[in-house]
Amino acid sequence: MNPAALPADALTFDVSEADFEAAVLERSLQVPVLLDCWAPWCGPCRSLGPVLEKLAREYGGQFVLAKLNTDAAPQVSAALRVRSIPLVMLFIGGQPVDQFVGALPEGQVRAFLDKHLQPQASPVDELRAEAAKAEDAGQAEALLLEALALDPGHVEATLDLAERLIARNALDDAQSRLNGVATAERTERHAALVKRIELARHRPQGDARALAARIAANPRDFEARFALAALHAYAGDFHAAFDELLEVVMRDKAEGRPEREKARAQLVEWFAVCPDAEAVSRGRRYLGMYLN
Repeated sequence: MNPAALPADALTFDVSEADFEAAVLERSLQVPVLLDCWAPWCGPCRSLGPVLEKLAREYGGQFVLAKLNTDAAPQVSAALRVRSIPLVMLFIGGQPVDQFVGALPEGQVRAFLDKHLQPQASPVDELRAEAAKAEDAGQAEALLLEALALDPGHVEATLDLAERLIARNALDDAQSRLNGVATAERTERHAALVKRIELARHRPQGDARALAARIAANPRDFEARFALAALHAYAGDFHAAFDELLEVVMRDKAEGRPEREKARAQLVEWFAVCPDAEAVSRGRRYLGMYLN
């Protein structure tokens, strides 16, 4: 059977001199073809072959794998200038675009492929990208729910939805979503969202106006600054929260001072929680300046 006419799920096939042009050159006009030049006596070829077959399955049709026995194809081998095997060549658009020699580790083979293959977004990733661009919060949540209907265990889509829920104070629903993520799949982002829920559930004590008045009267009233920073963080205004703590770091310059260390530690903790990348970047920059 001509490999060029194989069904789409036939991702790996043998190729010979008789069908090389159709199976490799013509096929590569439609989909990248990875050509594995091997021989039965070649030990490294036997090691590399299963790796290439595994990647062909994992990449799900982004390329097909053609296997050429060089002992049985001397003319094609000569035309390809095969000097050493295993030789792996990538054909795109009817032309060889890159190659490597030897049984590379799987990670290096992935890197070789990723240089040339356009990643194909899954339906879930497409819905996540659409939700991220949606101006209406309700529409964004609907898109994420649609994504999770396709893949209920998709961690990043779950975290996207939890973040949306936290933003509109649907804390119980968000917590439930986060609790459903398997322990082994919980990332730093998951931990940050859990912390944001904790912040949102416990309103700090104090009156913002009274605390601001205390600070205006005494800029070194660090107790008031910590309390006001907590109120700002609770309200989601991390720019203002960071500013109060940075003032403590800047004004309490003596090394080892407990207030300075407390402010530094709180900043680091909230950097991991804050959803505003610009606020975090600015906060980190000024913290580094004030500590040096």
